[in-house]
This record gives sequence, structure tokens and C-alpha cells, in this order.
Amino acid sequence: MFSFHSALPARRGLLYVALAATAWGTAGAAAALLFRHSGLGPLALTFWRSLGGAAVLLALRPFTGPRRSGRPRTAPRTAPRSAPALVRVLLNGLGLTLFQAAYFLAVRHTGLAVATVVTLGSAPVLVALGGRLLMDERLGRAGVSAVLGAVAGLAVLVLGDGTSGPGADPVGLAWALASAAGYAAITLATRHRASRTGAVDDPAATTLWSFLICAACLFPFALAEGLLPAAGSLPSTLALLGYLATVPTALAYALYFAGAAVIRAATASVIALIEPLSATAIAATLLGEPLTPAALLGTAVLLLSVTALARAELRAAPGTVPGTAPHSG
Repeated sequence: MFSFHSALPARRGLLYVALAATAWGTAGAAAALLFRHSGLGPLALTFWRSLGGAAVLLALRPFTGPRRSGRPRTAPRTAPRSAPALVRVLLNGLGLTLFQAAYFLAVRHTGLAVATVVTLGSAPVLVALGGRLLMDERLGRAGVSAVLGAVAGLAVLVLGDGTSGPGADPVGLAWALASAAGYAAITLATRHRASRTGAVDDPAATTLWSFLICAACLFPFALAEGLLPAAGSLPSTLALLGYLATVPTALAYALYFAGAAVIRAATASVIALIEPLSATAIAATLLGEPLTPAALLGTAVLLLSVTALARAELRAAPGTVPGTAPHSG
């Protein structure tokens, strides 16, 4: 069992974010199968994913909650054991709602490849801008090069998939950018609180509240769209929903919130670009989709960029904890 409640060194934070991004990459395949056989739409699927993720986290709460004793004296201040401040919880939940719902809507309009690439390609730019404005984070030459390299790798992936995939529909692109904005808001809010106050919320509790708010916000829209799956697909739908709620949702987001609190916001955003890489690998190995030379090149550029930025983070802040990590500027 991962320990989500304690302070993490930067190295483990990087690992947690990388694992979260890898798990997120499997969500696309599960969602594609659900869209094909269950009859669920994007809003209904997002509702069930959020509600299921909240249920899993609630069941695991006794194992992932804060320790009652034995906390080291050097650990950073944590938020009160009661629910986090209402405004902070609502903002985080609304950001998650926008991120997930807008992404599935983008997939419906412009296809999985373009939606994923535009969402995750624009997120580092939004996070870098927000980090500069809110936290005075400066990437430096190495960081800027890594971000540009990651965006370039994503562009190569788009060009490689554009010949066979659907076109970049303007409505789909708008939803993808909205999803990136929700993602950037979550990333920046998590890091900003840790750097400004030295206090961190329990990541499992943060994730649980966010999913509950997401499910509550989407319920009326999911009901209007069609909340129940087709009767003939119920066993496979329940199995896929169970996986979607557990691995790329409850586990992945808990890992992400834990890791994002101890590394720079732009670093977390770029490392999360592993998601389209894992999705591409799954498509090639399990679904038999061939990798074009452009896709291989884009994958290589992305991996090199993520590795370079991760190494820069470790050199800049080895073993740091929330509230003590120095800014690059």
C-alpha cells in the first residue's frame, strides 16, 4: 500500500507522478471500449468514473488517512483533520470536473489522438504561465528546452496520426483546451498551497472530495444524456467501469496529488505527458495498431524531454518536502 499521507522526497514525487500518468494512459482504451459497447456518453462515463473512484477511495480511507501518531517532528505542517476549506475543495473539484468531462467531449468531437495531444500539449504552457504569475517559478534554459521538446514531440505525434485519424474539429479543440485549463488549475493549486503555507492537504482526502464534487456536478447532465448502460453489455460494462474507477482514477489521482505537492508545477505537467506514450504502447501491443516512423520519433522526443526535466528537478531540489523546495528563480 502506498503511503499518501506523509511528506515525500522529490525523487518519490517524480515516481508517483510518472506512475499516475502511465495509469491514465490506460483510461483511453477502457473508455473506447465502453463507448463502443455500453451505450454510455462522455458525461455519463465521467460521472460513473468519478463516483466509482470516490467509492474506492472511501473504502480505502482507513489505510490512506493521516497517521494518528508517530509523525516525525521535521514533517511539514498538514491541513486540519477536518475537511479542507470549502473554497479550496470546490475549486479542486470543479477543476477535476472540467478536466475529465471536457476531455471526453473532445474525444467525441475530434478523436482520441488529437484530443489527448492537444490537452496535454497545451497544459505545460498553461502551467508554466501560471507558475510564473503565481509562484515566480522560472524554468531556466534546461526547463524551457524540455518543455519545448515535449511540445515538439506531441506535434510529431499529431502529424503522424493526422493522416488516418479524424480532423481537428474546432469544437473538439475548444473542449481539449478547456480540459487543459482544468488540469492546469489543479496542478497549480496543489503546488501553490504547499509552497505558500508549508501545509499540505491529505492527498487521499483531496482526491475523494474532488471526485464527489465532480459526480455531483455531472449527475443532472449524465441523467439527461443517459445514465444507465445497455442491458446486454452489463457484465463487460461493470468490469470496465470497475477498472476505470480503480486504476486510472482512484489510484492514479491519489498518486498524482501526492507527487505534485513536492515537485514544481511545470515539472509535474510535463511528466504527465507520459500518458499519451503509454496509450500509444497499449494500442501497439494489445490492439495491434502499427507505430509509424513519425509516432516513434514523437515518442522518443517526449521521453527524452520528460527524462531531462526530471533530472533537472532532482538536481534543483533533492529530497525536498512541501514548503521547503526552492524555486528555480
